[in-house]
Amino acid sequence: MSDSGGQNDKGSGDEGTGRFTTTHWSVVLTAGRPGTARYQEALETLCRTYWLPLYVYLRRRGYDSHLAEEHVQAFFAHLLEKRGLRLADPKRGKFRSFLLATLRHFLADEHDRIRTQKRGGGKKLLSLDFEKGESRYALEPAHQLSPEKLFEKSWALTVLERTMARLKAESASGNKQKLFHRLKVYLTGERGTAPYRDVAAEFGMSEEAVKVAVHRLRRRYRELLRDEIAQTVTTEDQIDEEIRNLFAALAC
Repeated sequence: MSDSGGQNDKGSGDEGTGRFTTTHWSVVLTAGRPGTARYQEALETLCRTYWLPLYVYLRRRGYDSHLAEEHVQAFFAHLLEKRGLRLADPKRGKFRSFLLATLRHFLADEHDRIRTQKRGGGKKLLSLDFEKGESRYALEPAHQLSPEKLFEKSWALTVLERTMARLKAESASGNKQKLFHRLKVYLTGERGTAPYRDVAAEFGMSEEAVKVAVHRLRRRYRELLRDEIAQTVTTEDQIDEEIRNLFAALAC
């Protein structure tokens, strides 16, 4: 199946993971075209990926939690009503840079912001976990990162969380899920990780079989991470660049 942008889609959304497996930039294109196939799914994918980075950006800009929540909801409502995503153009740079610039413009235009909020009547585009957003923001040392740097870091964490959620969903059945929970620590390099032989004994596997399972899990994690990144870029080279940007943001 292909969207109206002429690029091929594959797969579909998975409940609870926000999964939308697709090829380069077509999620953005689809989300900017109401009435096309998978429009709502694409829009929700982008909102769920970027609402938290936008929220922590506003918090670091000095907005309190209530105002930050209101502005994020109003901003997405504004994009929906004005079909603002149609203006996104891969030739002009990264999608998240476009989104942040659009938010700044939205905030600067006081009259339009108030009019949008009134017309929306408090309408919420999505049910978003702003308590989680506030908890995430509270973990950041005060004034250590600029709003822009914190936006980048939050984007990186969100992408990794979505990738892990998709990996977990693929291991949702019975013994696979239990094994996934034991093996996922090898992806994150957590301290105190149990040796392979302990996991092998617990699951009645050979140590070599555990090593192979970890290798496959790491490989699939990398594939899913690339797929997450691919949703808002146009070329394979840009995927590699964005992955470098992701880890640089996490190192801040």
